[in-house]
Amino acid sequence: MQPSELPDLAHTDTRPLHWLATATAMAAVVAAAGMLQPDPTASASTPRRTTAQHGTASVVAPDPERATFPLECGGLENTVAKQAPGDLDGDGRPETVAVVHCAAGSGTPPSGVYVLTQGSGATPRVVATLVDPAQEMSIGDFAVRDGIISATLLGYSSAEVPRCCPDQQEEVTWQWQGGAFVRAARAAPSSA
Repeated sequence: MQPSELPDLAHTDTRPLHWLATATAMAAVVAAAGMLQPDPTASASTPRRTTAQHGTASVVAPDPERATFPLECGGLENTVAKQAPGDLDGDGRPETVAVVHCAAGSGTPPSGVYVLTQGSGATPRVVATLVDPAQEMSIGDFAVRDGIISATLLGYSSAEVPRCCPDQQEEVTWQWQGGAFVRAARAAPSSA
């Protein structure tokens, strides 16, 4: 081994004090990170709380797992595939939009898109059907933002198209206007 032409650097030698200082710093970082963790009782399916416009009371968005949907599943359960809360009618109370289909086990069962509200009773109720499962559509992208519901509807051009592979797609939005949800087609992204 050739001798180094660089001076001997004393700070490159590790000593027990260096390891102790490093371990203490790492413990402080881990402890701080532990204090910044999200609520351990929350999950992706936990209803979100919002603040009502007319006060500071916390209002819970309707839980779709507790709702009864107008879905004929032939004895099977239904599955809430997607959900998103939002104040859709501007009253300061959140509604929940749920994408629901029968728990078929295989294939791609058609979905329904429903708007839920939490009335004075404890059980959420369906107040609007935006997509009826009888339309034989599946739902791709789905979101609720600023009172607007957006979704990608996936469908089939004929009965010969396999139900695994939709060959039609439509981008749509719904917005509360004049006492009803009004559907509109979203503009396709430009290819400039």
